[in-house]
Amino acid sequence: MIPRLNEKEQQILTLLVRDPNLSVTDLARDLEVSSVTMRGYLNGLAEKGYLYRVRGGAIPTIHPEIVEREQSRQQEKRAIAHHAASMVEDGDTIMIEAGTTTAMVARFLLGKRDVSVVTNNALALAHARGNPGLRVNVVGGEFRPANESIVGPLALSILEQFHVQTAFVGTDGFSVANGLSTHLVEGAEIVRRMAAQAERVVVLADSGKFNHTGFVHVLPLSQVDVIVTDSGLTEGDAASLAETGVDIVRVDT
Repeated sequence: MIPRLNEKEQQILTLLVRDPNLSVTDLARDLEVSSVTMRGYLNGLAEKGYLYRVRGGAIPTIHPEIVEREQSRQQEKRAIAHHAASMVEDGDTIMIEAGTTTAMVARFLLGKRDVSVVTNNALALAHARGNPGLRVNVVGGEFRPANESIVGPLALSILEQFHVQTAFVGTDGFSVANGLSTHLVEGAEIVRRMAAQAERVVVLADSGKFNHTGFVHVLPLSQVDVIVTDSGLTEGDAASLAETGVDIVRVDT
């Protein structure tokens, strides 16, 4: 789920992303609440920064692609992120790369103490801001709303100043033949830099991304330490991946 939204707010935002022309009356009818109640929801979402009010309705400020990714394979993503967070100990230093699954790692770090986080993930910041046990360093650079990431030369130069124990990164596809791949050149650059600055590289990827190949090659599996995925990845595929030297963790969902 998108940080700080309850179920009803999530439903409203999803409807508006699909059709920003929906009126207060339309939304109230679709969600079976009064127009007065709907106006209250919309005002609350506006205060949180997820939309801005216009006469008779509202327009989302969050990119449609983020909402779509948030709704895809939610159970698997939560399980993967929860396991990744369990790999972090008090006092650790970590990096969190852009992505909806990686962002949730910050959410599940609640209760950890003195964890230093370096991230280019705006969604992770939303999860982490209320956690007193985290010291969060957000890199500067160019903001990309389609994936809530910060990228570019400035981001790369800032990442180079840090050394961490673990980098949690995402991917648009992974396979034995092609390693990690993504659709965005800038995203690939960030992952490579994080991997270079970390003692351990942990990839968080649901099983639906196995044997998918993106536009840009990111890393060979030989440069990855752990892949955390879900039980949808077969034992045979996990064994094939493990032959490259990477540890495969299949979490139950």
